Amino acid sequence: LIMSWYRSESDKVILRLYVQPGAKQNEIVGLIGDELKLKLAAPPIDGRANVVLIKYLSQLFRVPKSKITLKSGEKSRHKIVEICENKVPSESILAYLSV
Repeated sequence: LIMSWYRSESDKVILRLYVQPGAKQNEIVGLIGDELKLKLAAPPIDGRANVVLIKYLSQLFRVPKSKITLKSGEKSRHKIVEICENKVPSESILAYLSV
């Protein structure tokens, strides 16, 4: 299984995400093209969805929020996130998916 949404480099992980704000709850939906789709329970106003995204990813991967950086897509649904932690298993996300 090639995961184009997930890239591991020496001491960090890069995630390509498609984010849908305004959902009832935070959840992983599945894969859309080469991105992992997430629904977020936050409106896309004043960066609130980005704050919720980072908090949600920190819970999913069990890493501190300070280790997560939004590299691109601040005002877009298409986002690239960097997690500065080399022990982030893609399996922990794949467990949520029926891929």
